[in-house]
Amino acid sequence: MQRIAAEPLDALRTRTSAKWRLYPADVLPLPVAEMDYPLAEPIAAALHAAIDRSDTGYTNGSLPVAEAFQDFASTRLGWEVDPARVTCTADVSMGIVEVLRRVTTPGDGVIITPPIYPPFFDLVAEASCAVVEVPMLGGIDEGWALDLDGIDAAFAAGARAMVLCNPHNPIGLVPDASTLAALAEIAARHDATIVADEVHGPLAQPATPYTPFLTVSETAREHGIAITSASKSFNIAGLKSALVVTASERADRVRQQLPYEVEWRMGQFGAIASIAAFREGGPWLDGVLASLDDNRRLLADLIADELPGVRYRIPDATYLAWLDLSALGWGDDPAAYALEHAKVALAIGPTFGATVGRGHARLNFACTPEVLSEAITRLADARIG
Repeated sequence: MQRIAAEPLDALRTRTSAKWRLYPADVLPLPVAEMDYPLAEPIAAALHAAIDRSDTGYTNGSLPVAEAFQDFASTRLGWEVDPARVTCTADVSMGIVEVLRRVTTPGDGVIITPPIYPPFFDLVAEASCAVVEVPMLGGIDEGWALDLDGIDAAFAAGARAMVLCNPHNPIGLVPDASTLAALAEIAARHDATIVADEVHGPLAQPATPYTPFLTVSETAREHGIAITSASKSFNIAGLKSALVVTASERADRVRQQLPYEVEWRMGQFGAIASIAAFREGGPWLDGVLASLDDNRRLLADLIADELPGVRYRIPDATYLAWLDLSALGWGDDPAAYALEHAKVALAIGPTFGATVGRGHARLNFACTPEVLSEAITRLADARIG
């Protein structure tokens, strides 16, 4: 497989995105979920062509993106999507909030599963709901699993919805079909809704294929709404395009209640880039997955050699590593110590869950092997110092 090589630091530091502007030049920035690979050529060509024709107006609705995604989802993900059951919006987070507003009433509980993508806490609050934490079972050593009994109990206690992270950020878990089907049955038993964030789905490694929630059963289609995007897998988060996908009349009614403006918030460049990604980006994505596979394994070797005691489980999806740095004695927030003493920026562990995140941090390994190696060496030197 032809790898896609990440760009060198001197080129990356000319970028103006948050990852490259939040920290001084002597810091290796590895917290933000943004890849260091060059933009896929079909996407770049589509955007250049749009500029050349001054195509910077409003988007032409959801259908062009939905039809491109239909082919991509069928071919790569085994997911048959009806374009007529897709409403686009700006990003996955916006889609989550808008759907939650329509399947809950203010004050209702919404389940999330720490350690979890930190904005989930805020998105639930933005939807005027209350966060109900049901932490993941297991851990780095033995592996992770959704706590289905805990989720069942939380629904029984009154929660009305759950935000499912599939695959899971930050631990890289890809739930299997039987687990997802069981989750759907739990939701049905309580007449609740699963809002499935599936943005990292195309970043599952081939050995552990991702199962879209809406594919596992009729019950999942009845009680689930999926939200996805090309943003993570093709590194176009700044261009603003996401898809809200339904597969039942019950879920259709929710999607159809979305305010008119939700669809118009999709960016024109986001739509153009997404169509190019879904239609022509497959070879690039395959090359990125191969490079990420190399890096996730390299990280395990580097940690074993230079940071014994640090715990890391190779993720099955995403380009994010969840690290238990407790053995280093750097406190509840080791990312703060790493930034000050090693000049390595990591995502702050406790923001993923105040309890389960203590002593942890998230590292983005979608970079050159040299940057990854340098980061671990800096962390090791800070420990020795």
